[in-house]
Amino acid sequence: MTKLSVNINKIATLRNARGHNRPDLLQVARDCERFGAQGITVHPRPDERHIRYQDVRDLKPLVTTELNIEGNPTPDFLNLVREMRPEQVTLVPDAPDAITSNAGWDTVEHQLYLMGVVQELKSLGCRVSIFLDPDLEMVKAAVGTGTDRIEFYTEAYARQYPHDREAAVLPYRTAAILAQQLGLGINAGHDLDLENLAYLHQNLPGLAEVSIGHALVCDALYLGLENTIQLYRRQLQ
Repeated sequence: MTKLSVNINKIATLRNARGHNRPDLLQVARDCERFGAQGITVHPRPDERHIRYQDVRDLKPLVTTELNIEGNPTPDFLNLVREMRPEQVTLVPDAPDAITSNAGWDTVEHQLYLMGVVQELKSLGCRVSIFLDPDLEMVKAAVGTGTDRIEFYTEAYARQYPHDREAAVLPYRTAAILAQQLGLGINAGHDLDLENLAYLHQNLPGLAEVSIGHALVCDALYLGLENTIQLYRRQLQ
């Protein structure tokens, strides 16, 4: 079964806009789990413009499913992970000023660097996933890092899906088959929504987990959080 991890960054963005505690990020995380989410994802960035490092510290003892911390493995990020020891760490090569993640790792060029980071994170008891484009060479090189999983960056799929969904999913399916053959677990995330999620799920063998935030929070404004989470869960059945 493919698990749904809810990224709550956008909840933190809304809270930070007024400088108070409304909405209550911790209560939203509890409610997401209560409504059926099988994980909580956070992506703290150096400027803390949405999720703050203290939020991660506050969330860790409350999350009863699985805490997934995403981010670029900077010294501050790695110190946070050493302290929190989440169930999963997703390594994302985003620049400090990036609005959102916009590319996967070059696992050929950065293989030795990633190998060291992955080795340490696994020694802490964390499952490690590397954010990746559906490039076969990058998938092959990811094996050399020692990572447990890769997370496919699905923005290209989501952009092409309305025009030609078969062409949109083909590189991801091909890369997923190779990843399975190489013993890598498969996650996916970025721009997935109620329109395109089911088709991706049907065509990606071995898809273990999707991480969804922006679209899910937008849908919840109209449909309600509980109903929205259930609708996303149905796309994964």
